[in-house]
Order: sequence, then C-alpha cells, then structure tokens
Amino acid sequence: MAVKITYASLSAPGEDVHRGYEQGLGKVRGTLGLVHPLLIGGKRREVRRTFPDVNPADTRQVLGHFALGSRQDVADAVLAAQQAFSEWSKVRWRERVVLMRRVADLFSERAFEFAALMTLEAGKTRFEALGDVSEAADFFRYYAQEMEEAGGFDPPLDRLSLNEETRSVLRPYGVWAVISPFNFPVALAAGMCAGALVGGNTVVLKPATDTPFSALRLVELLEAAGLPPGAVNLVTGSGDEVGAALVDSPEVAGLAFTGSREVGERIARQFNASRLRPYILEMGGKNPAVVTARADLGKAVEGIARSAFGASGQKCSACSRVYVDRRAYAEFAERLVERTKSLRVGDPSERDVFLGPLINGRAVATYEAAVSEARRDGRVLTGGEVLNEGTHAHGHFVAPTVVDRLPLDHRLMREELFVPFVAVAEVGSLEEALTWANRSEFGLTAGIFSEDANEVRAFFERIEAGVAYANRPGGATTGAWPGVNSFGGWKASGSSGRGAGGPYYIQQFLREQSQTRVT
Repeated sequence: MAVKITYASLSAPGEDVHRGYEQGLGKVRGTLGLVHPLLIGGKRREVRRTFPDVNPADTRQVLGHFALGSRQDVADAVLAAQQAFSEWSKVRWRERVVLMRRVADLFSERAFEFAALMTLEAGKTRFEALGDVSEAADFFRYYAQEMEEAGGFDPPLDRLSLNEETRSVLRPYGVWAVISPFNFPVALAAGMCAGALVGGNTVVLKPATDTPFSALRLVELLEAAGLPPGAVNLVTGSGDEVGAALVDSPEVAGLAFTGSREVGERIARQFNASRLRPYILEMGGKNPAVVTARADLGKAVEGIARSAFGASGQKCSACSRVYVDRRAYAEFAERLVERTKSLRVGDPSERDVFLGPLINGRAVATYEAAVSEARRDGRVLTGGEVLNEGTHAHGHFVAPTVVDRLPLDHRLMREELFVPFVAVAEVGSLEEALTWANRSEFGLTAGIFSEDANEVRAFFERIEAGVAYANRPGGATTGAWPGVNSFGGWKASGSSGRGAGGPYYIQQFLREQSQTRVT
C-alpha cells in the first residue's frame, strides 16, 4: 500500500485505496471456514478441540475454526522457543534489523488483505483496519531504526587503567510470552513481538480468542520474512488454559501483555509469584478531554467524536469523559450531539461506515448497563440504543452515545467501559477540569482544546497521563504512532512508564551486561 493511513488521518482514502481494500476483501472471503492449527517450532499442529471465530457484524458467518490449545501445547511451544533462542540470539543485530525491515515491507505489500481480515474478524472499518496494519509495519521499521541508531546497544564505558576496556552490552533474556488484545489484533501483537525479536529474544504468542485469525496471518508473515523456525510460536485458546500456562511456565523469561487492568494486575502477581521476571503491561484508561472557553469548538467536536467513537469506542485510549468550561458548554454539547448523529453505524466493510459492531455480546451487555445507569442518574443526549433490526439484526451493533448531568464522581466517570459512550460535564475553570481529569486510577491518554498557550502549558505540566495531546482534531486522546507518539500509561494504565513506539521501549526486552577485559 503506497499511501500510509494513520488513525489521525483527516483526509479520506483515495479510490485506489478503496479498490485495493475491496480486492483484499474478496481474497479473504475465499479463505473462510477452514480449520486452523497451532504453529509450534515452525510446524503445524492439529488438535482435536477447536473453537469458532465468528464475524461480530454477522454472527451467522464463521470465519474459521481454531485450535483450542492445552497446557502441553504451551509447554511444547516454550521448548521450541527455547531451542530457537540459541540460534536467533546469536544472529548479529545488523542482520536482525534487515529482517525486521523485510517484515515491515511484507506488511505494506499485504496491507489490504490484512485490513480486510480485521474488518471481518474484529469489526474494524476499512479506515481503522488500514491504520492497524500500517502501524504494525511501522513498529518493525521504528524498532529496527532504534536498534541501528543505538549501534546494537553496545557502548564503551570509562576505564580504571590504560590496559582495561569495559563495554555495556544489552543482551536478550530468552523466551517472551506475548498476550495480545482483540482491538488491535495485528498492530499490538506485532509491536510486542517486534520489541522482543529485534533484540534477539524468541516469542510464544497467545492472541485474544475473538481474533485468532489475524494472529495466525501475522505469524505466517514472520515465517515468510525468514525468521527461523520456533522464533515465533502461536498457541490459540482460552486465557484460563493457554494464558495461565504461559504465565505459570518457569521457562518463560519475560512477558508482554496488552489488555484490561484486572487481567494485567492478576498476571503480574502470578508471573512473579515464584521468582522475579520482567513484564511489560499496557492496560486500560479512562481518558479525559478538556475543552476551555478559549477552545476552537470545531477542532474539539471533531477530535472528541473521533476519539470517543473510533473503533466503536473499543480503544484503551478512547475519550470517555469530557470536562467543558460552562461558558462553552451549551454550544459544544449541541455540536457534539449533531456530529454524533451524523456517524453511520453498520457493516464495517462499507466505505462510509464510521462505527462497526462491538466485539461480542458481553460488550453489548456492558453498553446496556451503562446506558441504564446514565438514564437513571444523568441524561442521554443522543444514542443509548442497541441496534438489532434490519441490516443490524445479526451483529453486535449499538448507537454512539453522549450523556451528561452525571455526578462528577459517578461510576461512569471513573470506570473503563470499552464501548462508544462518552460522558460530558460542565466545569467552572481549567483548574477544576484538571482536578477531575487527574482524579482517576488510570493515566493513559488525555487531551485539551484551547487556543491559549498558557492554558495548554498548564495542561501539559499538570496532567497525569503518559500520552497528552493539544488541539488535535484527528483524535483528542487517540492516534499514537510508532516513532511519533510514545504510547504508555501512568498509574494503573501501565507497568513500565516507557511507551510502545517510543525511544525507550525495546530496551525493556534486554538486560545489561558490563564486560571488562584487561590486555
């Protein structure tokens, strides 16, 4: 794909992009309904137990049947990764960098097919899906660049005598477990795998059960690029069995996880129960946007609508609460409602659809519960409906929802929902807005809209979030990109304080060894 589409892109894709996507959709539809094995040590492993992968926009359509892995499968995958590590870790870093760039080029070449698959499997619109695969490619490119610019992380240190030489060398740990989420089924799995692989580690990947097909195609692409057998292994199945077996495995040297706070914190406790091992956890958010009296409301409405409702609100960076100066509140609320009503909900493969389905029935139940509370304790300005008639009859569709008049300490202002639901509140000042914005256990992303440089400066100085934006119509709180915006959370949103796609990320997959020799 010659044109790069990011989540913050404001221009519509050209006709050549639409044609390429539709061709990719046709190719993917010809591959549906098959049974897919595990990938362990470069070999396909058939198992007796399988689970269906269904289209959330039309649950009558089964995309494929995927292997339900066991604890023994996990043990075998970890062993295969250990055996591959002895070879992969000895590959010179410059050669690994060349291979990472080959992976990125393959992603770009196959972007339309990957995007089409994500539309069918994760319910992503073509815009969001094309962004996902472009981000995956750029993770590999950026981490290769970081390794290259650091000279393989092998700098000289000082010396105590003229005949002594010391170097600081970052070296791989071994096998990393990668547990990836459904909402960015290619980009986030790819980013975590790339961080581990570029430094010489090997990987066992366990994808979300809602999106195993995308993970399978990712691992097949890595194989096609030339990674040695066993460098990346795929075990699909449940979190209770496959995920738990990975966390429990004493041979796993490190773990990277993206998902909910509840699961991430449980993994952290379990993973280090017997001995200390490195882990990288990227978890949830309850991401605020602030709109001051000096805001450009056009930018604010567009940026908040895109952040709240892009990917149907199923982003850990989604804008879910907005604090608006009361002097701008009435006009802002009216314009946000108008913009929200203009967003089309439907089949995500259609070019003018902005919101596809939620991922599953549990997400719909979360949405219904939130709407019920909002009607009881506040006011629904627009939305609040499950869409289950006509073209929406067989999918998990809901209307994008804007609510207000909730108490500022209400549950819906504090807890992550992961649905297209944004709560708007009036405040009297920027000071009050920042106080409420920071009164959260989460600290992932945040945004402000103000044309006053002093207000923007105060926001950046005081906001407690790992990713902060000002005046961004492409996404008030969303749209981070490798090499452009480091993406990582503070407080309960992340464990490391070092963002994915940033200059400090890949070092987390490596450990330092000081090497001194006397001549």
